Amino acid sequence: MEKIAVIGAGMMGPGIAQIFAAHGHPVQVHDTAGERLATVEERVRANLERLAEYDLADADGIPETLGRISVTQNLEEACAGAGVVVEAITEDLKLKQDLFAELDRLCPPETILCSNTSVMSITEIGSRAKRRERILGTHYYQPPFLVPLVEVVQTQYTAPECMDKIYAMLCAVGKVPVRVLKDVPGFIANRMQHALWREAFALIDEGVCDPETIDIAVKNSFGLRLPVLGPVMAADMVGLDLTLAIHDYVLKHLNASPTPSSTLREHVAKGEFGFKTGRGFLKWDEESIRAAREQLTTYLLETLSRRRAQGNTADHKSEGKQS
Repeated sequence: MEKIAVIGAGMMGPGIAQIFAAHGHPVQVHDTAGERLATVEERVRANLERLAEYDLADADGIPETLGRISVTQNLEEACAGAGVVVEAITEDLKLKQDLFAELDRLCPPETILCSNTSVMSITEIGSRAKRRERILGTHYYQPPFLVPLVEVVQTQYTAPECMDKIYAMLCAVGKVPVRVLKDVPGFIANRMQHALWREAFALIDEGVCDPETIDIAVKNSFGLRLPVLGPVMAADMVGLDLTLAIHDYVLKHLNASPTPSSTLREHVAKGEFGFKTGRGFLKWDEESIRAAREQLTTYLLETLSRRRAQGNTADHKSEGKQS
């Protein structure tokens, strides 16, 4: 199995490493911070144990999976022999550009370099590298070991064989890759997600409703249908003639501001960051934060378990078992 290098042991890196290690790949995780590397095994073990509770991982195979993951603070060591490198460092364009220039220098000529950025231009990230044909985006969603989608983003320079190889590799490890044919900021899913957030925050700015009402409305209306009814299918279902009539009337009334919400800016200016500080749009304490995280994790695990039991492959590849 081909070696995978994961650069960054923060929020995303260990989960990405877990995906490949669970399917037989040797994985080396790099980070400059030893304290983050020291938590990788513990975090991956906890993830696998939760998966095993829902028969999504083989509990007996957990030690074997963990044995495929190693850590290092030496970037050259991480790159040595790697067929694929996945960058998962902080969302800072200059840091990513510096890293890709260094990866381009250190990695074997056949190595494919992937960025896990959620919104940044892959072209800009790889602008200082010489082998731009081997650079592409692989945007995983948090938590990466539970959310199936990976956006595979090509630039004008990306070689088709690199796109094909990464797409096939992601299918083989149980992910649901989609091809993003143009390198646009935000790619596909995050563009749609933040269009929704912009409208939600605008409704708060304008006093149409309070923040709590936004979430109640979404979770008890179209949000309930989204796992089985995406926007394109929904438009076909209600009729494109009706969809056009609705858009003709309502689009001019929707928020199209190129700048962030004033309420959002006010919260940030006051140091109200959400879970991080106990206050954002809503108030949070340790118990409510724990409950919200657990509710999300349980929902995702139950959904994956149900899909697997039903053999539902209409919209995604088989998740398979992680061991």
